[in-house]
Amino acid sequence: MPVVSTTKMNARQYMILGEDPPGVRLELVDGEIAVSASPLPRHSYVDRALTALLWVHVESNDLGLVLGDTDTIFGEYDVRRPDIIYFTKQRSHLVEEDEAISGPPDLCIEILSPSSVAVDRKDKFEQYAKGKVRFYWIVDPKNRLIEAFKLIGGKYKLCGSGANNDIVSLLPFPDLEIPLKSIWFAKKK
Repeated sequence: MPVVSTTKMNARQYMILGEDPPGVRLELVDGEIAVSASPLPRHSYVDRALTALLWVHVESNDLGLVLGDTDTIFGEYDVRRPDIIYFTKQRSHLVEEDEAISGPPDLCIEILSPSSVAVDRKDKFEQYAKGKVRFYWIVDPKNRLIEAFKLIGGKYKLCGSGANNDIVSLLPFPDLEIPLKSIWFAKKK
């Protein structure tokens, strides 16, 4: 009879695995390895365009750090990789150059892919709130929608949104105007 292990992998053990194999993204979810495909062009385009806007704003105003796709420990058995992460300057000491992030970011941004809608809107929504991430943005490239949530009393409350060609300012960046038209994937003619 085969032996099945019911032991959960912890974050420390997961970090020993090293980099992901080509073409997949790994996360640790409740002690089990979750595998997802690499992003498709629409997702990648939005990621790079939004990261560029945020990075320029944060760097030019000396606000902190913008990172992407970095192992972030949310508990003993959970390591997630938000698409975009922001730490304020005051909390940037939580980020070490060669280690997984072990403190909650000030902002996590998830860009929806067809296979990630339920995970990003339910699982990560709850996990990031429990992990005390102050702001959470969900970006839906297919429907050209962005939603910003603020953690209030342990729960996320919608604090801003925009769609299509709107120009939005979302917390925690009230002084940054984001022309949404510039982040949506469109073939160049």
